[in-house]
Amino acid sequence: MTNKRSAAHIFSRSSRGSAAAAAALLLLAGCSAGPDESPRASASNSPAPQVSTAPSASPSPSPAMSVSPSPSPSPASEELGEGKPLYRMNEKSFRFSPISDAEKKVVLLSFDDGPKEKEMLTSMLDTLEKHNAKAIFFVNGYRAKEKPELLTLIHERGQIIGNHSWDHIELRKKSKAEVQKQLGDVQDIVEKTIGERPRFFRPPFGAGGDVGKAVAKEEGMLYMTWSNGSLDWDLKATKKDPQLVIQQVLDQLHPGANILMHELQWTADGLDELLTKLEQKGYGFIDPATIELPKS
Repeated sequence: MTNKRSAAHIFSRSSRGSAAAAAALLLLAGCSAGPDESPRASASNSPAPQVSTAPSASPSPSPAMSVSPSPSPSPASEELGEGKPLYRMNEKSFRFSPISDAEKKVVLLSFDDGPKEKEMLTSMLDTLEKHNAKAIFFVNGYRAKEKPELLTLIHERGQIIGNHSWDHIELRKKSKAEVQKQLGDVQDIVEKTIGERPRFFRPPFGAGGDVGKAVAKEEGMLYMTWSNGSLDWDLKATKKDPQLVIQQVLDQLHPGANILMHELQWTADGLDELLTKLEQKGYGFIDPATIELPKS
């Protein structure tokens, strides 16, 4: 990614995994994790992913179809951390498990490297709303600075904005002061724009190192990478083909999956079908507002 400077509720229910060996070989770079992270590496020019260790069988393709949502979503103004948390993240695998009797068959949706284009973003937001789904949009500061109105759009549509550092750089190789600036500047621009500071952090390439974890904790953010990498950023793996992106996610599917995707057109194009297929398999979507956050 470019090193410029500038700036994403209760899950929905409805009637609504081993990753292919070939896919695992592809995870060599891109937004891939370093040795200090759980996710494995993957090749690409874009973001940062991994392959799940608990995949599922590939389903046969089926046409996208709308599934009636379960409970209606709460108001978009609901504050993060309000109420009793329903899900806890495993700090090694980055998967989510229910607290008490919350639904087990759920996934967290997330999109990195935005905000980019209004038309594409609006399409993604419309699809999420259609499926009564919440997601975290992990933004870069230099992009947010260029298009702060897109931060407002994400927020006003009831979705959650996360911190993906100011520049898309490998933070574990930087000093603590540099990492504090990379994360802190994003916190500041998001707060200035929407009135709230992000509570979730994902390091570029999944490689924040101990310094990234420490600074994220100081900022009161939950540090995460992912447990299901869509490979939407890896053009050799998914070839800008929405069907290949969908298949990657389904091949790695497991309860509590932390699904990494990006603000890319082919991901936006396949999102409705992906969410429909997840619902058909009985999965719901975790509302980030119900995730247990670090104690201050």
